[in-house]
Parts: sequence; structure tokens; C-alpha cells
Amino acid sequence: MSGPPANDFLARCEEHLHPAAVRAADSGGRAHREDDHPYRSCYQRDRDRIVHCSAFRRLDYKTQVFVPHERDHYRTRLTHTLEVAQVARTLARALALNEDVAEAAALGHDLGHPPFGHAGEAALDELMAAHGRFEHNRQSLRVVDYLEHPYVGFRGLNLTGVVRLCLARHQSRYDSPGGDQFAETPSAPLEGQLVDLADEIAYTSADTYDALAAGWIDADQLGELELWRRAAARADAARPGVRPVQKRIQACREVLAILADDVLAETARRIERMGLASPADVQRADRRAAAFSDEIAPCLRQLQDFLAERVYCHPVATGHAAEARRLIRELFSAYLAEGDLLPKRYRDRTAHDGQHRVICDYVAGMTDRFCRAEHERVSKRA
Repeated sequence: MSGPPANDFLARCEEHLHPAAVRAADSGGRAHREDDHPYRSCYQRDRDRIVHCSAFRRLDYKTQVFVPHERDHYRTRLTHTLEVAQVARTLARALALNEDVAEAAALGHDLGHPPFGHAGEAALDELMAAHGRFEHNRQSLRVVDYLEHPYVGFRGLNLTGVVRLCLARHQSRYDSPGGDQFAETPSAPLEGQLVDLADEIAYTSADTYDALAAGWIDADQLGELELWRRAAARADAARPGVRPVQKRIQACREVLAILADDVLAETARRIERMGLASPADVQRADRRAAAFSDEIAPCLRQLQDFLAERVYCHPVATGHAAEARRLIRELFSAYLAEGDLLPKRYRDRTAHDGQHRVICDYVAGMTDRFCRAEHERVSKRA
């Protein structure tokens, strides 16, 4: 016996969604027309295309904060991405929004990140100052629209317009939207806004965890911060009498839980108060509906300020950042001076994209370890 028609099945999957949630009809279509899949929604296909692309796999050896695989348990850019996707999907489900849109946008939000984290991004932006600049959100869109090319007949992953919008409009404390083609769109859909918050939730709790494990900070220093005090109190209540290391681990989990709980409550309040009854209402709104509350937002900023000062500007981190900038500058200069150092598939694009942009694309796609190896190879030829 055959099952129900695919369109009926997918329609039933959307019946539970909030009126302001994105549905398949709101996808914005694809640049290149494709037939619908029999049992996967257009957003599930976007998610799967992102997971299977080479840029996604390379995130495993790109820096989050600590050098990838310097110790086996530190986050990498890939594990960070997976954590963001998990948080975003949970938030979307709790609010009856489209989990598949949130997951796809979360999995793709850092595809454009270069090696060596934000130090690498700053170095490339400096090198591209007179050639269109570099910003990793814009690069993420470039990756899915142009640089990835696994299909016959067109370049890119041919993602839906809505997921591309979420990637282009991704923003957080350390991210600014850079998608010029979406400049007239005031904001991402609710699902994309949740990804922005999931990103902040994930990296704040995870960077705290990893910095504690590295010994760069300690619980006494964190005890001066309101969000940590609340998290530690919840950890004590949940597991009294445990060893200090277990308490720290539990407190980091509670940081994530406090922030997620707050986003759910505040976003639900705003959706109701703003009268959002369709994705178009979200687009037209003069402010974002997904947000931290006025109570928790200052507590989050205080913890993030602490991390910026004590972790991101830690002497070891600044040393790694200085080395990263040097490696990228020297490698970029070598490619400018001798174009034959680039792979042929990149050299062939120079006439169309310009030498600086082609080099930028190549370097931005590198992992940390490949960038080091390539720098060593190029240096030996000098």
C-alpha cells in the first residue's frame, strides 16, 4: 500500500506552526528551479546540502577560540556550529516555529569564516580594504551561492531565498549583516533571529567552559558576575555536594539554560505584543521579535565583556592572533606576487572575479592546519 501524497504529508507537518512561522510557501524559491522532493521539505534539503558541502567539513579544523585539536576537548568551529544548531532547533520547536529553517541557517551561519577565527577575518578585511572588503556573513552567502559547486548545470547549493536571507542577515555582538542584495530587507524571519541568539548562547556558555578547562579564568573571578552567580546557585540546587569541577560544568550548562529560558519567554511576549500573525509581519516590524529580556541582556553583556577581556585578549590568545595575521598576510602577498602558486581552478577565475577576490576566497576556505602547511610550502619557494 502506498503512503499519502508527499504534498499532503509536508502540509500536515506545517499544521502545528505558529502563524508567524515560515512555511514552504514562504521560501522565496530557488535561483534555479528544481522539482520538489517526495518527502523532504525545501528547508530539509537546504540543511542536507549544507551538511554535505566541503566548506562545512572544513569547519572541523578552523579556530573557534582555542586552537583546534590543541587539546581534544576544546570546541572547534564545527562543534560550535553543531551546538548553535541544537539550541536554535530547540528554541524554534518550543515557539512552534519552523525548526528546519532554523537548523539550516544555524548549520550554514559560519561557512564563510576563515582560518584562525576573528583574527583571520580581521586580517583578510584589512587586505581587502580596497577590493570590496571581507566579512564572514557575506562570505557565507558567497560560499553557498558560488564557491560550492557540486551540481551539474549551476554553481552554488541553490538554497531557498529564506535560508539565504538568514545567512546574509545573521548578526550578534561580533557579527554584522553584510549581504548587500538583502539591504532592503529590514530583518530576518523569526527563525533566523533565533539563530542569532542561539549563536550568542552557545559561544558564551561554551567559551566560559573551555576557558575554565584551560585555566585562563577561575570560578572566583566568575563569581563577580551576576549571570554566573545565578547559574552557580542553580547548579548547587540541582546537584548539592558535588566536586568543584562538576559544579563548574553544571554551572556552564545553567548559563545556557538561563539564557535559553529567557529567550523563549521574551520572544513569546514580543510575538504576542507586536501582533505578529505572518512572516510578512515579522519583516515589516520596526524591531526584532526574538530577543533577550531587559533583565537578562545586561547580565549577558557583563559576562561577554569579561570573556572579551580575560579570554579573547588573554596573552596566549593574542599571541596566536598575531601569528595568524602574519601567516595570512604573508601567504596573501605570495599569491599576489606569483599567481601560479594558486590551484588552477582558482587561477581560471581571476579574469572574472579579480586577483584579490580569488585569493581571498582561497585563503578564507582554508583550515588552520592547511593554511600553516601552505605558508610553509610557499615560504620554501621564496
